[in-house]
Amino acid sequence: MSEIEAVSALEILDSRGRPTIRAECRLADGALGHASVPSGASTGSAEALERRDGDPARYGGLGCLQAVDSINNEIDSAIGGCEFAAQTEFDQTLIDLDGRPAKSRLGANAILSLSLAFCRAQAAQRKLPLYRHLAQLAGVQPRLPKPMINLFSGGAHAGGQVAVQDVQIVASAAASMRRTLEISSDVFHAAAQLAADRYDMRLLTADEGGLAPLFENSRSMLECAVDAIAAAGYQPGAEVALTVDVAASQFYADGRYHIDGASLDRSRMVGLLEEWAANFPIISIEDGLDEADWTGWQLLRKRLAPAIMILGDDLLCTNPGRIQRAIATEAADSVLLKVNQIGTLTEALAACQLARSAGWRVVVSARSGETEDDWLADLAVGWAGDFIKVGSITQSERLAKYNRLLYLEQVDGLRL
Repeated sequence: MSEIEAVSALEILDSRGRPTIRAECRLADGALGHASVPSGASTGSAEALERRDGDPARYGGLGCLQAVDSINNEIDSAIGGCEFAAQTEFDQTLIDLDGRPAKSRLGANAILSLSLAFCRAQAAQRKLPLYRHLAQLAGVQPRLPKPMINLFSGGAHAGGQVAVQDVQIVASAAASMRRTLEISSDVFHAAAQLAADRYDMRLLTADEGGLAPLFENSRSMLECAVDAIAAAGYQPGAEVALTVDVAASQFYADGRYHIDGASLDRSRMVGLLEEWAANFPIISIEDGLDEADWTGWQLLRKRLAPAIMILGDDLLCTNPGRIQRAIATEAADSVLLKVNQIGTLTEALAACQLARSAGWRVVVSARSGETEDDWLADLAVGWAGDFIKVGSITQSERLAKYNRLLYLEQVDGLRL
């Protein structure tokens, strides 16, 4: 049993300079856990709701003081002195205390920060590394995930200079985390040189650290990615593959997809993605259709799976109900797992296990607004994620996760 002595929180800033929450959970035996939570820019309509202050005089209304106050007062009063046998019991208590389906009263940001802090406190109580504690919660054998590393950004992450949100690289031939990051660094710096040569661009990066040249269109973004792989001395496809986060909901309106100066219906949008898949070494397409275009998703999976992962983010929102619908309708075959989309570790684990039961692959993902906290790396390892999607290799909030993976490989002996 874990008795709560106290919980507390404060407002901090994320990687975009916006407020977020850092929470602490202290157990009666002195074990302490803390966690800082991220926030997304490209969000699905079914996500759990953060609580923001709405005061335009502070951070444009994005302050989190009300959510912090709910932890320091209402939640602390409600659970201080209470004993919890398991993560599920702790999380359900917070869900019940909030009382709303989207966690909007106390705030999903407040609830998740405590869910994670309690998990860390229990790991400390049991004298286990966080990833091993998480693995035991999930009943799986921990392993290192393969990184999807951001190379180029557009869409909501880079001011919309091109419609597609992100193109990532996967060092598919690398046998270790160390070699994965070596290869990815080579390709990133080759891409930076190409951006300078072709677009007269100095090293400017988007929210997640990806380069953001003024590409003429989405195809030129993919072509430049392939050229960067080759310029770094690697074979596109055989040694380094691409994954694409289309984020189609960002350019979908009035039943059509407005991309690269064209207005496409669902059939033509699927055809465009097919054409990219045929001409570039793409192994995963994320959010290729709008989050409400279930028919389009079914068509895309029928056309491209299983050769290419059909990865749901905005479509699924780490929500077991939406994942179950996608399984039943064959609308996707992989889930992007973002814990803050659903709001607690317990619900995120249910989503992960449901996807696994259908034979899906799991991509554990960070958000565009991140912190230097590295709990996500432990979660991806502990829950045996197939991939981890953190961002590029140039910003400290991203590197904190990659460096944690390097540590677990070299010190704890984990392998890809």
